[in-house]
Amino acid sequence: MRRTLILLLAAAMPALGRAQQAPIPLTLEEALERGQRHSLRVVEMQARVDAAAAAEAGSRAADRPLVAALGGYTRTNHVQEFVIATPGRAVQPLYPDVPDNYRGRLDLQWPIYSGGRADALVRAARAEREAAGSDLLAARADLRLEIARAFWALVTAREAEQVLEQSVRSVEGHVRDVQARLDQGLVPPNELLSAQAQRSRQRVLAIETRNTRAIAEADLRRLIGEERDAPIVPRAASAESLAPPDLTASIQEARRLRPERQALQERTAASRAREDAAAAAARPQVGVAAGWDYARPNPRIFPRADTWDDSWDLSVNVTWSLWDGGRRRADEAQAAAGTRAVEARAGEFDRQLDLEIRQRWLELDSSRAAIEAAEEGVRAAVEARRVLGERFGAGVATSTEILDAETAVLQAELVRTRAISNARLARAHLDRAIGR
Repeated sequence: MRRTLILLLAAAMPALGRAQQAPIPLTLEEALERGQRHSLRVVEMQARVDAAAAAEAGSRAADRPLVAALGGYTRTNHVQEFVIATPGRAVQPLYPDVPDNYRGRLDLQWPIYSGGRADALVRAARAEREAAGSDLLAARADLRLEIARAFWALVTAREAEQVLEQSVRSVEGHVRDVQARLDQGLVPPNELLSAQAQRSRQRVLAIETRNTRAIAEADLRRLIGEERDAPIVPRAASAESLAPPDLTASIQEARRLRPERQALQERTAASRAREDAAAAAARPQVGVAAGWDYARPNPRIFPRADTWDDSWDLSVNVTWSLWDGGRRRADEAQAAAGTRAVEARAGEFDRQLDLEIRQRWLELDSSRAAIEAAEEGVRAAVEARRVLGERFGAGVATSTEILDAETAVLQAELVRTRAISNARLARAHLDRAIGR
């Protein structure tokens, strides 16, 4: 017995510690704000945006001057010196033996004309960066929908838990009533057994609902980055704000706001820019090169001498690819095919978007109608239970009928809870489809 008590206390300690923590009140707006701040998915997409911005900066720098400092040392084998001997003068070496060669150079490379290729690559990189930004907006919208789903799932689970707890208390009261009547000899024993079986079923449902609430709470805690194990108490708005917006206006708004559509448009622009970059390879490329050398010996100075000398050079280079074996045409065809693929995907997205908006709009409309029907069902079940309770008190109704009435009330309240949750989720799905 002592060992059993110790094990029960050890199992109850985490729950007791959790119950001692202050509850965390949370509205949907607060959950969305916290989720945006703590989401690692958003951090990943932001890093992709930063990478695309860095790629754009690299493309912009491609047509700027490039200055480099070069230096080197070369050791060569000894050679026989070439000298000129003039009568009356000292021997003059024209090609001395200098095995130690030192060289320093300040080099400049500047592509001043690329046939539009550099500008096209900059436009493509800029479009990709904007598309990555739209992907970030889409990830944030997906995160908002996921947080809203977890929030309303927790609200529904808590409401269902309260309904079942109330139902368990009601059934327990009914069991006590039946026990009293059995003690007085007014009902047969099977009435008590039926009531106790109903109480056991309600308790099982209550435990399942409590576990479902715990899972929904853990999911929401993960999404908002909450590390404490305190219970979350969601503060939900009423269901009166679930009126669906105008359908036609919603479709037009979605075409304007959906970040996925914007990303496809931007990637279409990037693909067209890559087509221009591929076509620019057929045009001449012009560049300027310059440099200042400081070497020992300097190969540009004659006669060769083991001394430090400087020199400079400036050149303009033109490169024109007359025949490349079909590489440029293949690049153009590849870029054009990519453009057609993105355009087709964008067109398909528009078709799917219209269908998605209509589907989400109709789901919200149906969910609102389901709430009204569920409210009527609850009122009818409660009234039926009241009437049966009066009849049971008068002795003209059985305990089984009372239990059936309690079950009907429970089912009606759960149907109403699920209907409200479905309507809230339908509204969240519609907002996501619109791009809000």
